[in-house]
Amino acid sequence: MAESRRHWRSWYIAIPVLAALLLLWGIGKMRGPVLPGYEIQTGRLVQNVVATGRVATPLRVQVGAEISGLVLERTVIEGDRIEPGDLLVRLRARDLEARRDQAQAALAALREAELPDAQARLRQARAQLAQAEQEFERRRELGERGVIARENVEQAGQAVITARATAEQARLAVAALAGGARETQAVEELAAAEAALARAEIRATVSGTVLSRHVEHGDTVNPGDVLLVIAGNAPGEILVPVDEKNLGLLEVDQSATCIADAFPERPFRATVHHIAPGIDPTRGTVDLRLRIDPGADFVRQDMTVTATILTGERDQALVVANDALVDASAGSDRASVLVVRDGRVQRTAVRLGLRGLAGSEVLEGVRAGDVVVAAGALAADTWPEDGSRVRIKARQSPTANDATRGELPVRLD
Repeated sequence: MAESRRHWRSWYIAIPVLAALLLLWGIGKMRGPVLPGYEIQTGRLVQNVVATGRVATPLRVQVGAEISGLVLERTVIEGDRIEPGDLLVRLRARDLEARRDQAQAALAALREAELPDAQARLRQARAQLAQAEQEFERRRELGERGVIARENVEQAGQAVITARATAEQARLAVAALAGGARETQAVEELAAAEAALARAEIRATVSGTVLSRHVEHGDTVNPGDVLLVIAGNAPGEILVPVDEKNLGLLEVDQSATCIADAFPERPFRATVHHIAPGIDPTRGTVDLRLRIDPGADFVRQDMTVTATILTGERDQALVVANDALVDASAGSDRASVLVVRDGRVQRTAVRLGLRGLAGSEVLEGVRAGDVVVAAGALAADTWPEDGSRVRIKARQSPTANDATRGELPVRLD
């Protein structure tokens, strides 16, 4: 009998507990499942395009040989700084040296032998002309007095004509040698020989840094061979291919923060200064050129650099968390959110503005204080139907003031 009373006493306790649990379960069922969500807030938002490129100098000079020859000397290596006129490579060119020596000898012979001889002949011709003229005058006077025959006077006159022609020829010969055609030709031949020989000494034409060398002492080179590659001194650039879908976000003079893989702890500034007019059809990208801040003197040619380009910012924007967006794509400003009003889910279309890493600007569709479901965090079997009851477990909103400070940029590309 006592055992029976204890049995019924246990049921008296269990039944109310079970009833209470069933009541709580029913109330929870009526109120809907608990889902993660956010409250839409107003805050600061930045939008960035992030892409990876390489440092590229706008002036890259390939130094080549203009003549064939044996390399006698290479005076620079990679990393050397050079200035215009600095000797880079010296070649042996014996045939050009012989040509130069021959031209020098020809000019020296002209000036030191032929010219003095021609000048002497000119002086002699002028003396003979003067003598012929005197003889002509003497015979003319004698002829007028009838002392000599007219025939002798004519012979003297003919001698003057011959002497005058000889003197003119001597004068022209001197003129051709002294600053005239023959000397000019000899000087030009010497200059051409020296210019050809100068090609054996390959010198820098720009100031810059040696990037690579492709020749060593003892090598034989031919015209057109690339011996050195030089990066000319010019404002450094970063060549960045960006997905073409971001083209509408990009403008010249936008600022960028860059990080080189080799120096991740040393970010530096750059500015967009050129956007390619065409699209690379094989990659679907558009090339940007970013001008590097001159203070980033540690940046080297061909370094891999990640550029974060600031394409927009708002100090006060109505921001919704990105994982609350439904059917959002990078190329569209349309999406949906699951707004919770009066405990029920309502799918609402929104129009987006700037896109950040954690949140996006909402231009139309919702207002500050609205609560939205974190749809991106839901499993397929927990997706609420439109109009169904839900309860929201609030997450920390990424849209509070200064919430974007210190964020990595959204990778839109």
